[in-house]
Amino acid sequence: MGNLEARKLGAGELDEFVAVLAAAFLEDAEEDQARFRPAVPFVTALGAFDGSEMIGSAGHYSTAITLPGGRAAPLGGVTLVGVKPGHRRRGVLTSLMREQLDGLRESGVALAALYASEGAIYGRYGYGTATFENHLTLPSRARFHPDVEVDERPVREVDRDSALPVIHEQHARIAASRIGWIERGDGAWETLELMRQSRNGGASSRYALHPEGHVIYRPTRKWTERGPDYQLEITHLMAETPQAYAALWRYLMEFALVREVRWNKAALDEPIVRMLADPRAAEQSIVDGLWLRLVDVPAALAARETGSDVVVEVNDSFCEWNDGRWRLDGGSTTAPAQLALDVADLAAAYLGGSTLHQLAAAGRVRELEPGALSAASRALATDHAPSCPDAF
Repeated sequence: MGNLEARKLGAGELDEFVAVLAAAFLEDAEEDQARFRPAVPFVTALGAFDGSEMIGSAGHYSTAITLPGGRAAPLGGVTLVGVKPGHRRRGVLTSLMREQLDGLRESGVALAALYASEGAIYGRYGYGTATFENHLTLPSRARFHPDVEVDERPVREVDRDSALPVIHEQHARIAASRIGWIERGDGAWETLELMRQSRNGGASSRYALHPEGHVIYRPTRKWTERGPDYQLEITHLMAETPQAYAALWRYLMEFALVREVRWNKAALDEPIVRMLADPRAAEQSIVDGLWLRLVDVPAALAARETGSDVVVEVNDSFCEWNDGRWRLDGGSTTAPAQLALDVADLAAAYLGGSTLHQLAAAGRVRELEPGALSAASRALATDHAPSCPDAF
């Protein structure tokens, strides 16, 4: 490929940005392109060019993510990434990733995250699978274990405009203690949520509020010769107490006409499974979730509480400034390395989604000093599985 260049876009280039993105996802029609346009003002938009032709797109928006220990760290939420058909496997995505990660580092953002359309793409740019999602399906009217306490205050359906202020208030409180959750602040969440709904098709979202929680869901209507066969699809469910959480699930599972309730962004250790009298009633399928990139390794380690000074030798072939030895508490050092691993595997363990022991068993972490693996694995482990309920 000739004059390949990746750079930040100006306002006059954003329509072409949307057209390239739509083409990459085989959504060339004007109505398809219209789905992406509302999200563009919230992102730093990058384009890759071959001469004067834009052939690739990438964006990121500014948010923050909750880390183990309850701290929130700035995060670049990477989205709207695509390469125009006919230009793949020619370095276009590499040029976009290079421009994006350089820009995030220069702006002092130590972490970036994305959802991968294909699982084999982003590891070569230093992203590791930091969370997993549980595709969860429950039959309607599934019974709770007798010890489960349900908050008896009512769950009420409201319209979107009435729901959003309450949802944002509850989310801000809950997210502060949930590893992997991201902030919602500038309108980007609403826009990206609507974009996701329009791409998925089907019915509009419905909103139900409890004094200590809420659920956003969509019904899929279906009738068979045997009667109604409706399905409810949860897009967001969160609660401040176990009792409120149980109340929201009971509300969903007691709908008339509904055969099953599905949630594709449930956490790996979602409590509802352990609330059931028959845990086999829950069908579960585990897939990768959020992919995380440590843009600045020492800054990222310093932001996350570990209480460990184990020295790790980090290999980062894409962001050479991260290559070297670092203590898990974020300090640089010339001391001998006790563990060796790739930056993508450090990212996979960073939120507690995978343990260093698991990665070592897969041959992806090398212990250089006896005992260091267990010490470092314990330091990065968390009590609860990280998750991210928001798609972007």
